[in-house]
Amino acid sequence: MRLGIRLLFAFFLINGIAAFFVLRVFMAEIKPSVREVMEDMMVDTANLLAEVASDDLASGQLARDASQSRFAQRVRHYATRPIDAGIWGFSKQSLDFRVYVTDHSGRVLFDSENHAVGADYSQWRDVARTLRGEYGARSTRDVESDDTSGVMHVAAPIYVDERIAGVLTVAKPTRTVQRFIDRAERKVFMGGLLLLALSAAVGVGVTLWMVWNVRRLRDYALSVQGPADSEQGTLPAQPLAVPEVPGELGDLARAMDRMRARLQGRDYIEGYVRALTHELKSPVAAIRGAGELLQDELPAADRAAFATQVVQQSERLQRLIDRLLELSKLEQRQHAEGRAPVALHDCAAAAIVHTQGRAAQRGMALVLSGRGHSGPWEAELITLAIGNLLDNAIDFAPPGSTVRVELDGTTVAVQDEGPGVPDYALPRLGERFFTTARPGGERSGSGLGLAIVQRVMVLHGGHMQVHNTAPGLRVTLDLGR
Repeated sequence: MRLGIRLLFAFFLINGIAAFFVLRVFMAEIKPSVREVMEDMMVDTANLLAEVASDDLASGQLARDASQSRFAQRVRHYATRPIDAGIWGFSKQSLDFRVYVTDHSGRVLFDSENHAVGADYSQWRDVARTLRGEYGARSTRDVESDDTSGVMHVAAPIYVDERIAGVLTVAKPTRTVQRFIDRAERKVFMGGLLLLALSAAVGVGVTLWMVWNVRRLRDYALSVQGPADSEQGTLPAQPLAVPEVPGELGDLARAMDRMRARLQGRDYIEGYVRALTHELKSPVAAIRGAGELLQDELPAADRAAFATQVVQQSERLQRLIDRLLELSKLEQRQHAEGRAPVALHDCAAAAIVHTQGRAAQRGMALVLSGRGHSGPWEAELITLAIGNLLDNAIDFAPPGSTVRVELDGTTVAVQDEGPGVPDYALPRLGERFFTTARPGGERSGSGLGLAIVQRVMVLHGGHMQVHNTAPGLRVTLDLGR
């Protein structure tokens, strides 16, 4: 399972559990909270009405004819009052209190709804507890099987001469506040869903951010491997950029960069040594073999041939070392140091002058055509690159042929008349120590010439292209600016 899916799963699991319990607590608390507020208001109302009814109860008017008492008349007037109140978006058009009064024995003396007068309510919890001097309240369903038919009753004692002479009870159906409860539950539920959605969005965002940074680190770690470059002992074309990530991931990225630098240096040296050892074996073996033979008595012609071989192989070693030093210097640099504009024609002309001697020895002609542009290049490196291309062309082209240097804008093309390069080898030209057989079958090159050219192009932001032209090979350098 991928990291992002695991993080999302864990986040949604935790968030879902938390939301479930939080919503459950809120939803479970709404109904009792509303009823508690309702009961609190009914306590105040019951005690206020008990004070109003105390005079009629003390005078015996409620016991003789409750309907003619002043208290009863006021309660009935209350029940018939017109009302149209807007309460937080709900319209209230009826008054819902039921009021009844019992004497000290629990017999109902007055009932605002006129259907319980004379009934014995002494066993009802609101009346019985209040007559004992305790707080009396109850909630009773009008229909036993209907939870919405509940009615809340709250009682208050009626005092006459500082003794409990009766009980006044205020009753209110719970359905009158059910719509407020339902609306509050809907709001809490919708708010919970919105919070869950926002939390999910935040979780997705955090997960994507985390996965993105982790993938950047992963890609960076994969790019550090550089398997092809490590095997050839070469450095990457450009320095790897350390991903900018915050916090501990940033510390990890910097630690990986330090590790990359150490590993890259080690791999670079190991590859360098392996390749150099391989290239040195042939000339060293040739010099040793010729030296051993020179210790014996040989004809003058053979002695001269072996001596020439020693000199040639020594020169080969010298060229190998010189080019390795040149390539090593180039690989330690990150960019060219061109300042003033440099004419491409001047660089090509200088390279031809440097290689004219070798070409003359083989009876070859070097021809320069075109003018080329000027640019902010490093003249010494451009001259070095063109010179290496000319050296390769002189090595591979047949004696007496012509090597052409063609300039066009920011491009330099070196065209020879040799046999070209096998198609399978074209992609590998420019790798360190990779060589192909000379026309005569010998394999005396170091494979460093085109590697130096490739590195010079990288430092200048250009690129090298190689094409077979049948006959010959065409190498084009595009400086691109």
